[in-house]
Amino acid sequence: MTNENLIQYIYGIADNSLILGQRISELCGHGPTLETDIAMTNMALDLLGQTRSYYQYVAELSPKDITEDDVAFLRTEREYKNVLLVEQPNTDFAYVIVRQYFFDVFHFMLLKELENSKNVNFQAIAKKSLKEVSYHKRFSGDWLKRLGDGTEESKQKAQQAIDDLWVYTDELFHMTDNDKAVSKAGYGVDTTNLKDSYYAAITSLLKEATLDIPDTKYFQKGGKNGIHTEHMGFILSDMQYMQRTYPGMKW
Repeated sequence: MTNENLIQYIYGIADNSLILGQRISELCGHGPTLETDIAMTNMALDLLGQTRSYYQYVAELSPKDITEDDVAFLRTEREYKNVLLVEQPNTDFAYVIVRQYFFDVFHFMLLKELENSKNVNFQAIAKKSLKEVSYHKRFSGDWLKRLGDGTEESKQKAQQAIDDLWVYTDELFHMTDNDKAVSKAGYGVDTTNLKDSYYAAITSLLKEATLDIPDTKYFQKGGKNGIHTEHMGFILSDMQYMQRTYPGMKW
């Protein structure tokens, strides 16, 4: 395992939190209730805080003289390794909740395993993040049950979001060559071992929410290899604008 393997592995984890945090932050001031709005804003801050810890570690590992801000704002689209799920748009509140829940269940399982990493930095980040992600999972799961077992309209919207976003879930368990190298060294997590538990947890909650599990064998992937949907460019144009327009700017 090389430092580059480790850096790319970190991108595969941290970029998920960065892009999802950016997506959720777009909703600040637009939540269905004040309480929900504040909760989701805080979730975005949690994810961005976790991202900082990962990117600070990348800056330490990198042979280049870079900072966490360089890592966040100055990479090209192909250099981001997040899964396609987290870059999907905020179509409506049901999409936001389903996307969040699909990711939260995986994120929680990943961090539970990362707590046992041989890498002390990963251990520390996982231990700090687990409490936050546990809340995220409970929040999104509770809302998904409310939508599914609520009105006819809320149920229909939740089901539509599930049907549309389901095709992005399998990529969560795709192992790149970097993932395999870091996992083999005992630093990373072999996510293929989480797949059965993940779908069992998702299926259990969807049944409780009186929602259907999509019957599809077709899944989309590419994000972990830097091949993204058309949405990613728009996310980066917003997120990177200030840093690229005024390079090296300081407040």
